[in-house]
Amino acid sequence: MSGLNRMYSLLLHVYPRDFRREYGPHMRQLFRDRCRDLSHTSGWRAALRFASHIAGDLASSAVRERASALWSAARQPGRRGFISEWAATIIMYLFAATTVVQAYVVPTGSMEGTIRIGDHLLVDRVGYAHPGPVGRHILPYREIRRGDLIVFRYPEDIRQTYVKRVIGLAGDRIRLENKQVIRNGSRLVEPYTQHVSPYTEPYRDNFPLAPDAYTTPLGRDMLAHHVENGELVVPADSLFVLGDNRDNSADSRYWGFVPRRNVIGKPLLVYWSYDAPTEDLKDWNFGHVLDVAEHFFTRTRWDRTLLVPRSEPAQELP
Repeated sequence: MSGLNRMYSLLLHVYPRDFRREYGPHMRQLFRDRCRDLSHTSGWRAALRFASHIAGDLASSAVRERASALWSAARQPGRRGFISEWAATIIMYLFAATTVVQAYVVPTGSMEGTIRIGDHLLVDRVGYAHPGPVGRHILPYREIRRGDLIVFRYPEDIRQTYVKRVIGLAGDRIRLENKQVIRNGSRLVEPYTQHVSPYTEPYRDNFPLAPDAYTTPLGRDMLAHHVENGELVVPADSLFVLGDNRDNSADSRYWGFVPRRNVIGKPLLVYWSYDAPTEDLKDWNFGHVLDVAEHFFTRTRWDRTLLVPRSEPAQELP
């Protein structure tokens, strides 16, 4: 992998010096992230995805470099103007691509009510993703607040990517009582949630209790070491997240905290939403390609195109 990293650094010299200075470190870190993900997978499909992502990174960065030049030209005296400035801004925003944003498809219904199965998201990753070794951050972390939607690497298997809502930050004390979230002694009013189950499950709805059958090793560790007086205490550099489809969500109740370094970014917008089963969305097989080709216009949810998923803080009641 070190050889690939050196080769990639050489490829970056096709860009002007100023562009390399500003964006080069972030692009190299993104390449290292992709190499790390590749090292955890095998097979020709993983290698093909890796190659296509890198080609897309370089192409989109070239477009971004050109857009930056257009922006600079638009700001020169005598060449400004409403249309030229806004055109350059739109180009920069749309074609920043994977050096700034990342595409992600939602394959499960844990966020139904806010984000649907088949939503294809652009994720804002600048300042959210862990940029390097501890103490050597290329960009400062952006602040994450309660109620934010985040996209992150699943702690039990970082090859998987999840999207959930942040409920607790470091130091917060959390419990659920009859499906009601209580944080730091205050009951939360959460208009973004939905409850589809007519009955109550002890572990799911009155958390934390003794580990459930579906609790993972990290979830059991959380319950063993971070419960005080019947409340879960969120440790430093960690987040407690829940799905908005609260009765049908595998979340922090089952697999524990999200380390801050696992956060990739926040959902920016839905660029495409397609009605397809989970198994097709997890892996674009040949059958799914044929399905999209045949039903693109009828199964695309046009009303969700360019929809912006909203982060929303809960109201706290005594």
